Amino acid sequence: MKELSKRTETFTDSVIRRMTRIANQYDAINLSQGFPDFDPPKEILSRLEQVAHEDFNQYAITWGAQNFRDALAKKQSKYMNLDLDSNKNIVITCGSTEAMMAAMMSVCDPNDKVIVFSPFYNAI
Repeated sequence: MKELSKRTETFTDSVIRRMTRIANQYDAINLSQGFPDFDPPKEILSRLEQVAHEDFNQYAITWGAQNFRDALAKKQSKYMNLDLDSNKNIVITCGSTEAMMAAMMSVCDPNDKVIVFSPFYNAI
């Protein structure tokens, strides 16, 4: 079998996979992945049953549903004492890795040097 590129020698497990192993080792509740080992509260299941029959059921657009961005802009405008536009100043991401990369790519150019202090989220 042909060897992989040198670049792959530095690849490691993801933080999520490592956290799952640690949670399993210590019989802890695993919050790093979306598979809880307990039933959701009955109130949540009842509400889910209700909303399953309402409107459309689909993923939101990748930058977040308009009503969610509007609510977040309203809330953050109050707390930050700024007039935030939900279509210009608010982005909803699909997890912390996407949020971190969107932020970094917004302010860093290729070949910029970046220092990340511990604790940090491993996105490599």
